[in-house]
This record gives sequence, structure tokens and C-alpha cells, in this order.
Amino acid sequence: MKRGSIDTRAIWAIAIPAMLTNVATALIGIGDVWIVGRLGEASAQGAVDIGARLFALLFTVMNFLKTGTTGLVAQAGTREGKDAQAATLLRGMAVGLAIAAVLLVLKPVLLPAVLQALGARDAVYVAADTYASIRYWSAPGVMLNLALIGYLVGQRRMRAVLVIEVAYNLLNVALGLWFVLGLDFGIAGIGWSSLIAEYAKLGVTAAVVASAGGFALLRRAASERTILSRQSLLPFLSVNRDLFLRTLILVIALSALTRIGAERGEVILAANAILFQLFIFTALLLDGFENAAQVLNGERMGAHDRVGFERVTKAIVRRGFVTAFFVSIFFALFAFPIIASFAATNEVAIAAQRQAPWLIIMPFAGVASFIYDGVYVGASWTRALLLTMIAGTVVYALALWITWPLGNGGLWLSFTLFLAARAIFQRLALPRLASRIDEDPSLAPERA
Repeated sequence: MKRGSIDTRAIWAIAIPAMLTNVATALIGIGDVWIVGRLGEASAQGAVDIGARLFALLFTVMNFLKTGTTGLVAQAGTREGKDAQAATLLRGMAVGLAIAAVLLVLKPVLLPAVLQALGARDAVYVAADTYASIRYWSAPGVMLNLALIGYLVGQRRMRAVLVIEVAYNLLNVALGLWFVLGLDFGIAGIGWSSLIAEYAKLGVTAAVVASAGGFALLRRAASERTILSRQSLLPFLSVNRDLFLRTLILVIALSALTRIGAERGEVILAANAILFQLFIFTALLLDGFENAAQVLNGERMGAHDRVGFERVTKAIVRRGFVTAFFVSIFFALFAFPIIASFAATNEVAIAAQRQAPWLIIMPFAGVASFIYDGVYVGASWTRALLLTMIAGTVVYALALWITWPLGNGGLWLSFTLFLAARAIFQRLALPRLASRIDEDPSLAPERA
């Protein structure tokens, strides 16, 4: 690609399949909440929300394996080629298996501790523990899938990722419906459907990666004695350390919605579970542009093309805000009936509908921060990404304290301010970071 030039078609070629993929991913949480809602128990619906947060803390916080792999694979594609990409994948898989082993060893301690920290009590705790105890065993599959999907995204193989994710989520929802409503497994059926679907996804994803010469590349990379040496792992671990800490802070911030909501009773907890899943749907949809930024900015970073880097960033941001506008219009028209269809009781529906206006505002507050996340990850500016996350979280904590008297509305106001603050801090830091791109042809990932 010519330096300074951008292909705007590539933005949509990556973003649209990523959007569809992410929407399919959102079906897990949305589908689980809807299925459990058919049981007519607010405690069960709240338990699924708490269980989802638990796995956000234990599994989603490890999403750095995907994002870090994506950025490094994209950079390697323009710097060193396919062998370096395969080596990056193997390192990601090795780290993922090590993390899974630690999580399984710590299961007897972590599971009850996190459930209690999230505010699960009495009937909600019993139901959440039933669900989480089963799904927890999917840890190895989750970690390997994160690295494998990150590798495919970094290679722009978005169609393959789309097919995998759609099939995975359809299987998950289908099994959930069968186990919960057909076989009357109750909330345990949600856990079993997630476990089975995760390992089915692993088998398919591994087959896709190994096809078309991928197996030979991986075998050649594995034959290198230094593939997992300290020197080889250090850049990968350094980038992913920052991403891990950033993601951990983000997940804790998201979990505050559940923890504070739980303190206000089962009805508010269940109502916020619905609102949160709809927000996640929005975030995953707009995250299609984050995927585009990870790949395209990663490629421009690998080519040391500052002008192209800046142009593609602006192009992605513009398209992100246009898409956010249409998402907001959708919720302005359909938020009330959607919420009503998910609620286990009328009280839950009313409590959630009171906060529906935030579903219209949050797409605008969040879209820039989602895109800048992709820009920073693609360029491996992970230390700056961590620092801007910390700054946004400070704003969030102050807002939660100030708006506490406003009740549940204050909680959602604080969260919206958190999204906006992150974007502002990221935008302010961007010019300084981008100015370094052409300084040194052997530019290493940013550390300061």
C-alpha cells in the first residue's frame, strides 16, 4: 500500500463482519437473560447477570489475548510475514493455557469470593453458583479461542470469524432453549449450553486456522527453540500485561453497575441486567470499528506510515459516529417494547424503562473510546491505553460518589460520563503518540 493512502472500503470490509460477529456474541448474554426470564423469577434473572459479570471478571478480562494478538499479528504482516504471525499465535496459546490452568486451580477460592463480591445473596447466590460452577470449566476453551480468533482478525479473515461466531452463538442459544425450557434443567441448563458451545467453537476455529497452509506455518514456528524463550515472550507479555490491567479496570468498572444495583434490591438488579445487556449489544456493534482500527492502524504502524495512520483514524471515527446515530434512533423507537419482552415481572420492566433514555445517549458517549481502543491496541500503545483508562475510572468513581442521591439514574449517568471521559483522555494523548511513528524505523511498542 502506498504511504499516506487509505482504502476506506477496507474499513467497512473489516467493520461490517466484525459488527455481525459481535452482535452474534451479544446473543449469549441477551439470549441467556431472555431464556431465564421465561422462568418468571427475578432472582434467577439477577443470578444470570451476576454470573455473566463473574465470567467478565475471570474470562473477559483475559480478552487481552485476543486484542494483543490481533495488533501484533497485523504489525507482523507488514514487517516480517506469516511465520512471525504464526509465532505470535503460538505464544498467545501458550499464555492462554497457563492462565486457564491457574484459574482452574483457584476455582474453589475464586468462585465463592467473586460471587459474594458482586453482591449475590440468598436465592440469587444459590442460582448464580449453580450456573457458574458448570460454565467455569470452559476456561481452557475460552483462552485458546481468544488467541485463535485474534490471529484470524489480525489476518483480516473476518468472514471466517463471522461464520464461527454466528454458529457458536446459535448453538449456545439453541442448547439453552432445549436444556432450560425443553428438559427443565433450570439455570443449570444455561451453564451446560455455554460449556458445550465453547468447546465446539474451539474445534472449528482450530480447524480453520490449521487449513490453507496454517498447520505448516504453526509447525515451523513450533520447531524454533526460542519460540517461548524469555526474550521472545517479553514483547508479547509486555503488551498484554498493560492490556490485562486495562481490561481488569474496565471489568471492575462494569461490575460496579451490578454491585451497586444489587444493593438496591432484586428488581433494580434484574432491571439493570436488561439495560446492561442492551448496552453490551450496542458496544459490541460499534466495536466493529475497533476491530477495523486494530487491523488497519496496526498495518500502518508496521509500515511506519504516520500520515496513513492519522487519515485512517479520522475516517474510522467519522463512520463510527454515523453508525452511533442510527443505533440511538433504533433505541429511541424500540427501547420500551424490547425491555418489556425481557423483563421477568412488570416491576422489573418499569424500573428498566425509567432508565431507557441512557440507551439513546450511551452510543455517542462510547463510540469514540471504542475506536481509540482499537487505534491504541493496533499501534501497541498499551501503556498509554492503561493510563487513560485509569484517568477515566477516577472520573467514574467521583461521579458515582456525587450522583449517589440520584438513585439508579445517577448510576447510569456516572457510567455514561465514564465512557465519555475515556474518549476525551485518549483523544488528548493521540497527537503526541502519533508524532513518534516516523522517528525510528525499528520503532518498538510504546512503553511510557
